[in-house]
Amino acid sequence: MKHPDGGYFEAVLFDLDGTLIDTAPDMVAVLRELQRSHGRSEIEYRRGRASVSNGAAGLIRVGFPDADPAFRERLHQEYLERYVLRICVESVLFPGIGRLLEQLDRHGLPWGIVTNKPSRMTVPLLERLALATRSAATVSGDTLSVRKPDPEPLLHACRLADIRPARAIYVGDASRDIEAGRRAGMATVAAAYGYITEDDDPAAWGADRVAGDTGDLAQILLKGVNLSA
Repeated sequence: MKHPDGGYFEAVLFDLDGTLIDTAPDMVAVLRELQRSHGRSEIEYRRGRASVSNGAAGLIRVGFPDADPAFRERLHQEYLERYVLRICVESVLFPGIGRLLEQLDRHGLPWGIVTNKPSRMTVPLLERLALATRSAATVSGDTLSVRKPDPEPLLHACRLADIRPARAIYVGDASRDIEAGRRAGMATVAAAYGYITEDDDPAAWGADRVAGDTGDLAQILLKGVNLSA
């Protein structure tokens, strides 16, 4: 990937869940705990994993499909309370992501995070994985009054990190990520290895590139910032 003017990009922003960090083991475990506590059968892990990018609300929808709005809201709050206690038991960086971030750091290329995950979950997760102080800008779902697919969280991250949006790449594993990136004037990469339901197709999101795995992602990004994979 090269910049349209023939030059190179200067920074990378990432979505969090399903793009940078594999949080599904913890997030699905919490959903299963919630299901058991309410006398429900546990969801199949694979099905729960595919819905993690939709956050707690999305997991509640697949785990309790018949819940009325009021009950669903109570379940949502209970889920968040449980998840705070299990924020990083099994969550890890996706394979190869650690090395990718180290390469960006070593060459002084800023990277940051723009997620719809609430800050009270985002910050502890990044701290436990030793990423909090390395991120040039971290924007959570409640940092502003709007969230992705609105482009403002991405633009806010660029301002915090002194990044020019047109010289940044945004990576995400949901169509709203690509929409937000495009609306912000950034190049976009769809993380097809992320949390994607069977009826969704990353190739249809309109991203500039699609990364089938983190190896593909590293090659795309490092070439984009003029480094070797």
